Amino acid sequence: MSDDLTEMLAPEEKPEERKDVTDLLLHDILTGTLPAGTWLKQIDLERRYDCTRPEVRRALDRLSQKRLVQHNPNRGYQVYELDDQRTREISDIRVILETGIADRMIANVTPESVRELRNLAKAFDEMSFRGSIMEHYDANLAFHRALLMLAGNTELVNIIAEIRQRTASAPVSQWRTRARIEQSAREHHLMVDALEARDLEELKRLIEVHIRQAPIKA
Repeated sequence: MSDDLTEMLAPEEKPEERKDVTDLLLHDILTGTLPAGTWLKQIDLERRYDCTRPEVRRALDRLSQKRLVQHNPNRGYQVYELDDQRTREISDIRVILETGIADRMIANVTPESVRELRNLAKAFDEMSFRGSIMEHYDANLAFHRALLMLAGNTELVNIIAEIRQRTASAPVSQWRTRARIEQSAREHHLMVDALEARDLEELKRLIEVHIRQAPIKA
């Protein structure tokens, strides 16, 4: 992979309003604009985000602490590249946490929350065909946050969101093919069906399938 980000970071993509550089860099990593393994030249990031060198350094250091960016002494910073073992371990943690609160989701589900989740699932479907990568990504996060919020524990939802950030970006790692996108969309709807039916075991099974990206059994 090339060390030079110049072509990847088009000037017209610069944010119009002043935003936190950490959030902007995180956004680009999670959406695959800066893929795993990319070397992060500070001068390129200054141009990209129209910011100062200290702002870039703070952003890189913050994301290094979250293990999204790796600092290689005497070489610089690089978008963290996960190995298969770490990916499996992160998936294991998500399965434990998300299936562990499935009973609370079912206990708190209402007709209104089912309608909201169905609308969010449909929004993901629509973004699959006509949305940008970021709109598609945001639609996915919106669905999962609303689903997890049914458990009534905001802190846990935030912890899960942070853990999600440690995996490779969704458009790059999860949605490589149209078939994979369609399966993810179908899983969203099936999870809502299980919630509405108050079927705990099916909901837990679907959550694990979705996280591990295993084929759904007929």
